[in-house]
Amino acid sequence: MVTLGFNRYGKAEVRVVRVSRGTGPDGSDEIRDWNVSSSLSGDLAGSHLTGDNSHVLPTDTQKNTDYAFAKRLGAVEPEVYALALGRHFVQTQEPITRARMSVEEFGWRRLSGPHSFARDAGSVRTTTVIVDRELGTSIVSGIKDLTVLNTTNSEFWGFPRDEYTTMAETRDRMLATQVSAQWRFRPETAGEDTDFAAVYAQATEALLAAFAQTYSYSLQQSLYAMGERILADVPALCEVRLALPNKHHFLVDLQPFGLTNDNEVYYAADRPYGLIEGRVLADDAPDEGIAFS
Repeated sequence: MVTLGFNRYGKAEVRVVRVSRGTGPDGSDEIRDWNVSSSLSGDLAGSHLTGDNSHVLPTDTQKNTDYAFAKRLGAVEPEVYALALGRHFVQTQEPITRARMSVEEFGWRRLSGPHSFARDAGSVRTTTVIVDRELGTSIVSGIKDLTVLNTTNSEFWGFPRDEYTTMAETRDRMLATQVSAQWRFRPETAGEDTDFAAVYAQATEALLAAFAQTYSYSLQQSLYAMGERILADVPALCEVRLALPNKHHFLVDLQPFGLTNDNEVYYAADRPYGLIEGRVLADDAPDEGIAFS
């Protein structure tokens, strides 16, 4: 005997580029570049068990809704866009009780002139909004693919050793990682009137400051310092989730060439890598309520 467990469906990675004409500084254009994914769940058992699609809003319709709401809302913050979409799906489709909207935003910087931009390389702004008919609304935003590096002020020693341990202890190493950070908004601060742009800027600045200012004895210590600093600087947030791959840099042996290497020449290893993950929560953080898996 088997039963159907939790299930959901949706449209993944809809590319939406929204240009708002003449709404920026001095009449310049504004641009939002999004990768949008929707996922709906609810009374969908019939589709799985008998092929009854009467409760299944087509994923193509979800895609078209993404485009229509981009037109209606304009170049808004990604959280505002995701909130509107999630509420729309739950409010207009009775069988759908939960909508999960995920938006990745790719940055562009202005060039000279009102209509010219260059794509920012590297980091991507993220947001995930869940609208649940019973549990309410929750917002987790953040940043990913943000590569940071300290050339020194990092050590790693005092770890346990066994018969398989070959790594030497180090009192001076290069520390680099590609940050994936998410921050959860307090329920009372997660609405259309929230200044999401300011929160993103403040949280990112706090993360970078903590990484730069922490003398690190482990990447775990750096993770906690970043989460702690974000929560201290941004009261609208109650939790920070971090995933930090250790981007290893190893000293090159230059002795065969008659040269010394005083922590100057490295090679950057691609894989394998250590992966450090953790959550930092405010003492008064409310229960998560809605899982974000």
